[in-house]
Amino acid sequence: MDLHEHRVEAAGRTDLAIARDMLLAAGVEPEAIDARVGEVAERAMVAYAALCPPDLTPRLAPGIVELLDTLADRSDTFRLSLVTGNLEPVARLKLERAGIGHHFPPDQGGFGSDHPSRAKLPPIARARMSSPPWPRERTVVIGDTPRDIACARADGVLVAAVATGPFAVEALADADAVADDARSLLPVLEDWL
Repeated sequence: MDLHEHRVEAAGRTDLAIARDMLLAAGVEPEAIDARVGEVAERAMVAYAALCPPDLTPRLAPGIVELLDTLADRSDTFRLSLVTGNLEPVARLKLERAGIGHHFPPDQGGFGSDHPSRAKLPPIARARMSSPPWPRERTVVIGDTPRDIACARADGVLVAAVATGPFAVEALADADAVADDARSLLPVLEDWL
């Protein structure tokens, strides 16, 4: 198999699921991958840290800084948490280098290192937010892929999609709201919560 011809879909998936598919494409047996998943995760984190640009601010979705700043200033209404398919150290490094890490407390969130299925991450994040778990009716997943929408639906929470990533508005139509800029989400979130 020519690995240059094999493409692994990444958008909205967990890092470990992506790594697994890459290793399978390279001919590694599934049992060998499963037996060394911790090593796979560690090597992925080391590789990302070595490859990650020092400044990720140019890669931020339009309007996301303004949205996060506004939501953080209104902590009486909104609380921020992260749900991502990234391994937690990868996610934290990305947030730090994008200049928005201060919005996401270190003891909260749901990450690809917590579970290989995106569908399991919103309940993990809600459980870390509070005890008892943060209520579904006060939770909104914001994402830019159909898989973000699916993970919200799996937990029975609202989802707002932003068409600033690889998917157009039409591909995100299953969300409860779709915007082409993160700033446009504030009135939607205020209405919902």
